[in-house]
Amino acid sequence: MSRTLPFALSLLVATAACGPAEVVVSIEVEMPNPDGEGMMTQALSDIEVQLVPFDRDGLFDQMASAYGTPEPEVPQELIDARNAVQAAQADWDAAQRDWQTIRDTLTSLNDALEQYSRGEARYVALFREWQDWDSQYGAAEREVERTFEVFDELQRGTIRASDSVRILQDNWADEAFADIGTVFADAAAETGLDWVVDTTDASGIARGNLRVAPGQYWVHARYELPYTELYWNVPITVEKGGEPMTVTLTRSNAEERIKL
Repeated sequence: MSRTLPFALSLLVATAACGPAEVVVSIEVEMPNPDGEGMMTQALSDIEVQLVPFDRDGLFDQMASAYGTPEPEVPQELIDARNAVQAAQADWDAAQRDWQTIRDTLTSLNDALEQYSRGEARYVALFREWQDWDSQYGAAEREVERTFEVFDELQRGTIRASDSVRILQDNWADEAFADIGTVFADAAAETGLDWVVDTTDASGIARGNLRVAPGQYWVHARYELPYTELYWNVPITVEKGGEPMTVTLTRSNAEERIKL
């Protein structure tokens, strides 16, 4: 059990809840461009979105304080080591992109050369260009191998330490939050409001099931990245009637948490 446990309290969920107001949630985050440098905005599909009628994080904090024993922390040296792994993977990815560019360019030049005879001026120009790219191919291939070896060595060095910390945290959470189901049920009953769930579509939008009575809610969702997760617990006030209320989840209103 962990503080970010998957939602499994089905008795609290009214998946077809009706209400006077509709909430539309969209999730779009900036991600590294897989085809090169820079960032791109990506809509996140198939992400579970919850409208929770109480502050789940506040209840977790209360239970953690009442438990008395602090949650095991991730050592700074492990955080630093994982950051080094992430940087090494970025170097490896960049080296692979460079190698792929050279390989694709050589393939295109080979195809172009077949259209001309060796004596033609265009053939000579293309062949010289091919030679320039070919001279870079071997070095690029070796750079891919080198950066992968650095990444692999660093990653293997953090796996055992990450597993050890995660086990400690999971065991602590199993005890500290043993009664979380009952606590959540009581909190939901006290509000008299529905706890509803939906999933984002291919456009990164969740709507249809997010119909609730007016009141205070928290928009909860999670998205896992390679080394961290984006965690949303955004408070909103739903008013009665009118146009659907739109909530956009982005990196700016997410908490980025380390993922072991």
